[in-house]
Parts: sequence; structure tokens; C-alpha cells
Amino acid sequence: MPSPKTASKSGPHHARSLRSHQALRIVGMVATGSLVFAGTAAAAMYVDFQNAVDVSDVSDLVEGASPEPPRDPDDPFAGKALNILVMGTDYRDAENAAIAGEEEGMRSDTTFVVHVSGDRTRMEVVSIPRDSLVDIPSCNLSDGSTSKPRKGTMFNEAFQIGAGQDDDLVGAAACTITTVQSITGLTITDHVVLKMNGVVGVVNAIGGVTMCLPEPMKENPRYGTLDLPAGQTTLSGDQAISFLRARHGTGMGLEMGSDLSRIPRQQAFIDSMLREVLSKNLITNAPELYGMIKAVLSSVSASPSLAGLDSLAGLAFSLKDIDTNEIVFTELPVIDAPSNKNRVVWTKDAQAIWDRMAADEPPPGHETPAPTDVAPDTGAVQGTDPAAGTDPAAGTDPAAGTDPGAGTGEVAPPVAPPVVEERLPGVC
Repeated sequence: MPSPKTASKSGPHHARSLRSHQALRIVGMVATGSLVFAGTAAAAMYVDFQNAVDVSDVSDLVEGASPEPPRDPDDPFAGKALNILVMGTDYRDAENAAIAGEEEGMRSDTTFVVHVSGDRTRMEVVSIPRDSLVDIPSCNLSDGSTSKPRKGTMFNEAFQIGAGQDDDLVGAAACTITTVQSITGLTITDHVVLKMNGVVGVVNAIGGVTMCLPEPMKENPRYGTLDLPAGQTTLSGDQAISFLRARHGTGMGLEMGSDLSRIPRQQAFIDSMLREVLSKNLITNAPELYGMIKAVLSSVSASPSLAGLDSLAGLAFSLKDIDTNEIVFTELPVIDAPSNKNRVVWTKDAQAIWDRMAADEPPPGHETPAPTDVAPDTGAVQGTDPAAGTDPAAGTDPAAGTDPGAGTGEVAPPVAPPVVEERLPGVC
């Protein structure tokens, strides 16, 4: 029987051990509970955010649209060429009226097609002038009715036709998509509708867009307050929307006072913004990437396939290595409309652009050089006569050893000319 002294020692030791195990168990339960709570909170925030995203599902209105097929969760668009229709609208709800004043109706202020190649090595952007006279086909409207087809109508009226009396954004996007598919032959795979205040949010989310203006730019005070110096400047969100919308004043084409003069400026801005995102490595920095994606999705109305944090992040990540030389802005060939000098019509050369994009082919000057045929190796030593076979060095000129392909029957591969990057005015 242990002595009282011995028993006294063993008792307290066991008690300390028991208390330690209990403490560890409590710490573990608290840690587990904290992780579960944090995970649940994060999931709730994600769900709340996704519920707040404005999803523009036009599948019931656009002819030929089908439900989305299953997609790779890491990159839902993997291996698929994309034709994304981006529509900027001048719709004047309360927030946008504060930017540009009140005005009734809903029109597409800017529209462009973004083609992303299936191998993610190229991107081509084509702007569609809003003053183009086109044939707008019959559109399915959200109220169940159908609009009448219209010939020789301004392109941006398709957006207004689809919007109807209720300013329905989904119907507006659907009718514009239907029109673009009809007049180009392209299949629009995805779309985005961007309001004016949306531009402000996106630009501010990436910390501004840096541009190098070749000349000062000053808006006519009757229309706005934009006043930018020549040289390098970083546009804030508010400055960016003014830069994109300005039509009257001096500098950067403002003297023309036309929609066509805005297109090169808008393309230069998009180019600069893409360079900003790539140069800051926002795409490879997960927190910053998701922050940017959240800002984008909070500012736009997008098709279901683009209206998700994961899917849009996957697409962005797949473009992280794109060469900025392969981001091409193509001008749509137009001429003054015979019926109205303030409107334009597309020339016959326009269709070649749409056909090329439909076939996922590169624009002129960006083709991959075709491989050349190389003669098979016969086993003969270079520069010798196989029939002689005696002295491999015989009959050779040591000074001639400057052309590795000489006398071998092989055709030297062509040397691709260096790509000279041509940047739009305003792009640094």
C-alpha cells in the first residue's frame, strides 16, 4: 500500500493530466467551432454576393440559345472560343442620372464584340457604331410579345426596342444580341451590360487607368467638365466615364462631335485598362483578382455563365499570359449612309471580319507562321558526297562554314519578322 506521501504525489499529477486533456479538448472544440463559423460566414457572404449579382438570362428570348452545358469548374470556358457582346447603356436611373442628367428611355451607348480565341492567345475587339443603319429583326420581348422587324434603322434602337415600356434590361440585351447575330452571322456566346456608374466602380477597383494623351482634351462646358492635360495621366472612375462619353470640345477627336470619333478613344481606354490589369498582376493575385471580379460583377448585368466569381476568375486566369501585342482592336469599315450623312452603313468588307471571328482565325498580320518542310536525314555527313564516302572533309571550304544548312538539302526555317506594336493614340 503506498505511503500517504506517495499517494499525495500521484493524486495531483493525475489531476493535472486530466485538466490538460480537458483544456486541449476545449481548445479543439473552440477552434473547430471557429472554423465552422468562419466557413459558414464566408459561404453566407458568397451566397449573399451572388444573390446580389444582376444576372441577365436571355435564353428564353434569343433564338437558338440553349441551356449551358456542364463546364470545367477551374475554367468553365476552357478550350472554347468566345464572342462576348459588351453593351454600355445610357439608362438614366437615379445613380446614372446624377452622372449624365435625366433622360427617358434606354439605349445602348456603346457596343462592341470581344472575340477570345479558343487557345487564349488572342483577343480581338470590334466596336459597332451606334449610328449604323442596319436591319433589326423581329425580337422576342419579355412580356411575351414580338416586335416587328425594321429595315434601315439605327443599330442602338435594338436595345430600346427590347427594353420596351418597362425599361427591361434583359429584353434590351436579348434584342441587341438577336440583331448582332442576324447582321453578322456570329454566335454570341456571352454578354455583359454595363451602366455608366458601373464603369466608375470597375475603374476605381483596379486603382485607375493610366493613359498617355498626345494632346490636351477639354470638353465643351455645355456638356461636361472633363479637362485633361497632354501626357501621362491616371483616370479615376469619374474621369473615365467622362472620357468615354465626351463628344464635344477640343482634343482627341472632340472637334468632330460624332459617335465615330469616340470609338478610337474608347478602344484606347479598353486597351489601357487591360494593360493595367496585366501589368499589376491582378490576375495572379487571388485576393486582388476576386476583389476586382466582385467590383465588376457588382457593376454589370451579365449572362449566367459570366455572372459567377469562380467562372469569371477562371476565364481571367486563362488569359494571364496573353501577349498584349495579340490584343487587337479592329475598326469596322463604314461609309456615310446615302440616305443620311449623319448615319453610316457597313461596307462589304465588314463581313470578312465577322467570318474570321466565327472561324476563330487571327486578324491579318497575326497569323502563326506555317511550318516548313525539312528534307529527311539520309545519314550522310553534311557537305559530303555519299558516293565518295572516303574523306568526309574533302572538297569542303573551311571558310564556308557560316551556313549550317548549305549542301544538306534542308530548307532553313523562315525567320519571322519582328512584330512592331502599333498602339492607339492615348495608350502608354
